[in-house]
Amino acid sequence: MSDDATDGDAGLGVLRHKRDATRYRILVEIAERQPAVSQREIADAIGVTAQAVSEHLGDLAEGGFVDREGRGRYRVTKEGVDWLISRTDELNEYLDHVTSDVLGDVEVETALADGPVEEGDRVALSMRDGVLHARSVAAADSGSADAGGATAAAVTSAESGRDVGVAEFDGVVDYELGAVTAVAVPAVRDGGSGAVDPARLRDLAADADLVVAAGTEAVAAVRRFDREPDVRFGTVDAVREAAMRGLDVVLVVVAGQLSAHADGLRETAVGYEVVDASRDG
Repeated sequence: MSDDATDGDAGLGVLRHKRDATRYRILVEIAERQPAVSQREIADAIGVTAQAVSEHLGDLAEGGFVDREGRGRYRVTKEGVDWLISRTDELNEYLDHVTSDVLGDVEVETALADGPVEEGDRVALSMRDGVLHARSVAAADSGSADAGGATAAAVTSAESGRDVGVAEFDGVVDYELGAVTAVAVPAVRDGGSGAVDPARLRDLAADADLVVAAGTEAVAAVRRFDREPDVRFGTVDAVREAAMRGLDVVLVVVAGQLSAHADGLRETAVGYEVVDASRDG
């Protein structure tokens, strides 16, 4: 099994990496059918070729997650079961997040109106700059949308650029999750903003949708390359929400707060990395 599927930083690797998602499904199929397991049956069940199943089984056996017990006979080892349980727990946590925080309690969502919207209109939904947008569509086109087929019903009226309530969702808004690049700034007693290379930080921030500072030393570090942070009080929830809504975030954070942000991001499918921007880095 690959490192990105087994180390603690993998988070929801089974969702982020196609290879690990395939191996997860192969292990589930073996656990359900063992010990007599046909590679063809697994391939048909998960929608890949028998050759791909064979290659994955070789890697799984080499990694100690599967035992071969003769031709067409496999058994998931204790290590394989432990890996399945850990990844299933992570998936359950993520599904709980989606159900409760994203879908469950939200009967009416808020969007920005792209043009006038009347209550009862069917609207096409899109995500831009981290904000949900709604555009009224003609009755003849009410079953489709220009944003991955996502539509909803307007429950309030709104002028262009104003907030509008939407409900009765159909389809999924098509957009990519953002990513978080975290830059740790030492506490002031350990050098503070002076320990960070402002040129390196400027380069990292150049392509970001959002530059977020968490802590006074972080604010000072951003200002050293003549920029004001887009967000001066970068909480864990704010950074996570921005990335979940498709924004690429550069998080400049006091070192002591970094672990809290990392823990928060590991609960989502958002990718993140910690970059060394120190003068000695």
